[in-house]
Amino acid sequence: MKRSKAARQSQILTELNGMPSLRVAELARRLTVSTETIRRDLDEMTEQGLLNRTYGGAIRSLSTEPSVSERHTLFIAERERIAKATVQLIRDGHTLMIGSGSTTVHVARRIAVEMKNITVITHSFGVATVLAINPTIKVLMLPGDYHSTEGATVGVHTVSFLNGFYADYTILGASGLAPDGPSDALIECAAVYSAMIMRAAKTVVAADHSKLDRIFPARYAPWLQIGHVVTDAAPQGALRTNLEQSGVKTVIA
Repeated sequence: MKRSKAARQSQILTELNGMPSLRVAELARRLTVSTETIRRDLDEMTEQGLLNRTYGGAIRSLSTEPSVSERHTLFIAERERIAKATVQLIRDGHTLMIGSGSTTVHVARRIAVEMKNITVITHSFGVATVLAINPTIKVLMLPGDYHSTEGATVGVHTVSFLNGFYADYTILGASGLAPDGPSDALIECAAVYSAMIMRAAKTVVAADHSKLDRIFPARYAPWLQIGHVVTDAAPQGALRTNLEQSGVKTVIA
């Protein structure tokens, strides 16, 4: 039975509620229509703010992000590749600062397996937990107000405590990578990320392809302050141009 466009788009939203990320081909199969029809639907629904197009598919609208525990279920294979590539960049580091987020937890898990005799300063309980498997890694947990959906400490105490430390590298995630810089959905976390960048010699942003060309409320740095972006799809257009002009090295995992 052929669905109307309205019914089809309603079904797309229903599918995304059950699985927050779906590929075009999978949606076409489930709705028994062509991939071209799905792409037109996704473009139209993106314009309406109902969802967001990604590289080859769609995710539900992320004007505010889901909790960090829910984000852990998305793009697992991509994030594991990103984590592996990120650790290659920071191997010479002895002191690291790591921000909150699902991708940074993947990075921390890889650090725990591949690095030793280092100090990690973090505000993320998820990061601290996965690092605990390696007894040679000293973890310094930042104080502050606990943000339950992010699983991290934030606030004035978190930022001020950072001012007493330096790091070789800061490793951060992002809700969006826009032409003028990385941004986050959570203003409180963005303030911590900005402070971490100022206290580190180099900064690496690790983010999957769904973050490309996305803008969220809190830009935490201009690209000039970022050394590397590690992602799983090549940035295009203005984002690519600005990364290159700012001297940011892009690593495709």
